Amino acid sequence: MKRKVESKSASVPAGPPPAGLPPARDAERIFSGLGVSAGVAIGPAHVRETGAMEVPEYPIPADKVEAERTRFADAAAHARKQVKKLKLKAAALPEAAAEEIGYLLDAHLQMLTNSRLIRGVERRILDQRQNAEAAVQAEISDIARGFADMDDLYIAARVHDIRDVGARLVRNLTKAPYQAYSRLPEGSVIIAEELTPAETALMDPRHIAGFGTVLGGAEGHTAIMARSLGLPAVLGVAGLIAGVRSGDTVVVDGTAGQIIVNPSSATLAEYQHRREMLHREQRQLARLRRLPAVTRDGTRITLQGNIELAHELKAVLETGVEGIGLLRTEFMFMNRDDLPGEDEQYHALKPLVEGMGGRPVTVRTLDIGGEKLASSLGGRLTDGVNPALGLRAIRLSLKKPRMLETQIAAMLRAGAHGPLRILLPMVSTVGEVHQVRKCLKKVARRLARRGVAIADPLPPLGVMIEVPSAALAADALAHVTDFFAIGTNDLTMYTLAIDRGDEQVAHLYNPLHPAVLRLIQFTTEAASRARIPLSLCGEMAGDPRYSALLLGLGIRDLSMAAASLPRVKQRIRSLDLVAATRRARLIMDQSDAGRIATLLDDFNALA
Repeated sequence: MKRKVESKSASVPAGPPPAGLPPARDAERIFSGLGVSAGVAIGPAHVRETGAMEVPEYPIPADKVEAERTRFADAAAHARKQVKKLKLKAAALPEAAAEEIGYLLDAHLQMLTNSRLIRGVERRILDQRQNAEAAVQAEISDIARGFADMDDLYIAARVHDIRDVGARLVRNLTKAPYQAYSRLPEGSVIIAEELTPAETALMDPRHIAGFGTVLGGAEGHTAIMARSLGLPAVLGVAGLIAGVRSGDTVVVDGTAGQIIVNPSSATLAEYQHRREMLHREQRQLARLRRLPAVTRDGTRITLQGNIELAHELKAVLETGVEGIGLLRTEFMFMNRDDLPGEDEQYHALKPLVEGMGGRPVTVRTLDIGGEKLASSLGGRLTDGVNPALGLRAIRLSLKKPRMLETQIAAMLRAGAHGPLRILLPMVSTVGEVHQVRKCLKKVARRLARRGVAIADPLPPLGVMIEVPSAALAADALAHVTDFFAIGTNDLTMYTLAIDRGDEQVAHLYNPLHPAVLRLIQFTTEAASRARIPLSLCGEMAGDPRYSALLLGLGIRDLSMAAASLPRVKQRIRSLDLVAATRRARLIMDQSDAGRIATLLDDFNALA
């Protein structure tokens, strides 16, 4: 049996009421949002409230009660240590913020020290012989109901603090690694207010059919993770939580951006047919695996794969990729409370390098920050006023040199097993590249003294062009780096000042904005002048709509999620590069994004 303990309460607006009588609860209902990962998913809904954590509930034998009380006492003691560490960390904040957070953490400490919560949990374990997790949940529910009934709004609002403390206790009690959704029926559809990239990474496509959320944008990392896993997904769906119950039959149309709840028999049959047609199309595209990505007029294009998670290697290899153009290393840091050591990172990278059989693997250093938080960093990472502009990516790595050295050491060791390149995220200055190259040589000397086999010669060191300053300084960066990789996701976000994970402004995110295209063109020309390799590994690479434009701008190396590669290859093989180049030149003369989109779509319709 499972119960839930909440770290915060969910409050999701259901939107305006429909005109006339509301439809029956079991009637078909359609919700619209942002289709972020193509495909059709059909299955029973699993509605996850914000912050909800599933906990076990079972009786404790009489002779195990004292051991259970000790287990709870240890979890509470650990929670007090955690809060005290947070207080020390908070002391470094500006005075007003430190004082406010200090009061909050003092309240949490009081709740963890001989409070009604602690006494109540101990009593439930002793008298009712409940396991500690269930006792925490039950006691929190009782306290929360009492607070909610009070007329004092300030006191009633403190229920959030109670739930936060309870969630901390449960996390400490359930020390086993968290396996999200592992006990749900096969083919379940997750419905939630929000899913983080780390939570999405825990989804197993063999058990989870797809998901929909109230929050999120098409180019956020949750969406990227969904595409990487091949899970149909719709984000930014207003009123979704209020409109779905666990167990309802749900259709997720990740292409059209719709979620259909309790579909009629006709609707269900239609989507089952669509799903079968998609599977048939995928089987046909799979036949392109052994064919080269060559344009109709004979120009060879390199297609590589992006990898978010280690287990994606098999799926990437099945597409016939010529290398890994972007291996995101964040998977090693997610869903854990400690940092991975050198050996652990090496053993995670080695099979990926060996599995590529001599084809190059481009490994990006840690790109944590913004929405991509890792609990393993703990107090090493704080949320700024705007995390996307704060301590993240290469800035964090340079701020924590030991962490960077550990990661580079693992990469150098993995590079002894096959061609490996090192890619630096969010570089904005030449000085950052110099610092990393110095670190690279230092680590290489240390490993050589230990007699450890490493890449020889040292791996090429590349720069991601994903902030405007890097694109505008591409000529200078080209003199200190070995290759470029254009990251169109962040480049578009930073150029247009659009949070790509915010569903409220997601419609303004447009990679066809002339400013974005000019930065891509400037970078491509700088790489050509310096005669260094250049690839494009953002989401634009995986969308066949943009293939003609990117090739026309001079890009010859594209890296994308495995699921996108067959369609892009099909598009490339249908293209005439001379015609694509002429259309790209015409597009680059435009100043209106709408006109650019029309010119590109007209070309795609004719080609």
